[in-house]
Amino acid sequence: MAGMRLASPLLALRQGYSELAVGVLLSLYALTQVFLSLPAGRYADKHGLKRPFALSVVAAATGGLLAVAFPIFPVLCLAALLTGGATGTAVIALQRHVGRAAGGGMELKRAFSWLAIGPAFSNFLGPFVAGFVIDHAGFRTAFAVMGLLPLATWYFVRTARESPAPEARRNRTSGGAWDLWLDPMFRRLILVNWFLSSAWDVHTFVVPVLGNARGLSASVIGTILGLFAAAAAVVRVFLPLLAARFHEWVLIVAAMVATTLIYAVYPFMHVALTMGACSILLGAALGMVQPMVMSMLHHITPEHRHGEAVGMRMLVINASSVAMPLLFGTAGAAIGISGVFWTVSATVGAGVKVALGLRADKTS
Repeated sequence: MAGMRLASPLLALRQGYSELAVGVLLSLYALTQVFLSLPAGRYADKHGLKRPFALSVVAAATGGLLAVAFPIFPVLCLAALLTGGATGTAVIALQRHVGRAAGGGMELKRAFSWLAIGPAFSNFLGPFVAGFVIDHAGFRTAFAVMGLLPLATWYFVRTARESPAPEARRNRTSGGAWDLWLDPMFRRLILVNWFLSSAWDVHTFVVPVLGNARGLSASVIGTILGLFAAAAAVVRVFLPLLAARFHEWVLIVAAMVATTLIYAVYPFMHVALTMGACSILLGAALGMVQPMVMSMLHHITPEHRHGEAVGMRMLVINASSVAMPLLFGTAGAAIGISGVFWTVSATVGAGVKVALGLRADKTS
């Protein structure tokens, strides 16, 4: 998906589509996940890891190969829907599986820190490979490579051991997954996650637009995005050491403060080298967030509802990912890309107070 999210908007821009159209295209990677997140969470609670993962592999490969056959904007939109929905479903199944396989406390934080290295590495590999292939072999070949990658993942999942299903309390009469919002800590955690996920989405959107406007090649743009992902992966390697010394909420607050400062200065970077430096720093800051959020999420939700809780988180994050690129595209046309950076800086900065409220969670 990371490679497709680089290749698709670049092709659309080169075909003459506007920034707003690119924002619509990018938002479609999250649209399917909005509607699938809760059903996917319940499906994972019922069937475990392998069945939802297999369906995801088929859908993601189909999306990539459709873009090979018909590299036009409407098909790129369909490929985005398929690839995004597949990735979201697979992530929910994986996160639930790992959360149940790990024990409590430190082991849970360590497990999610290691799990988060995979997407971070993917976010480096995808844009880097896609940009390289585009420059040397064209967009069709890049889409073909991206379409074949999901098929390879089944090799690693096929021998996974399913965890036994927990004893579920099915006699509750509340409003299903939505009653998770009755917990104030859950609400606060999801809101903080939304702030930082939006900051991640901004970077994914504005770097191709900014790089294209400044005449950077696809390889350079892919490398800048790749450096962001590489930094997120590296920080997650060392995150178990940090998690042993600090509570989750401390690392989340630190990430929000750093993100606020980096976004404030990013628009002043006019060459690839300084943009790459900001990308590295931002990747390191945002890379800390997801493992700590997932650890806290598994602490504050009942064991038999972990799939629903993960699905609810994905629903909120991806609803934001649908709306934010549209907003970014509109804002970029109205106030310029620099204004988008500064707006995100102010928004994340305002969210620091909400993140400080997470320290009330005594389970971490």
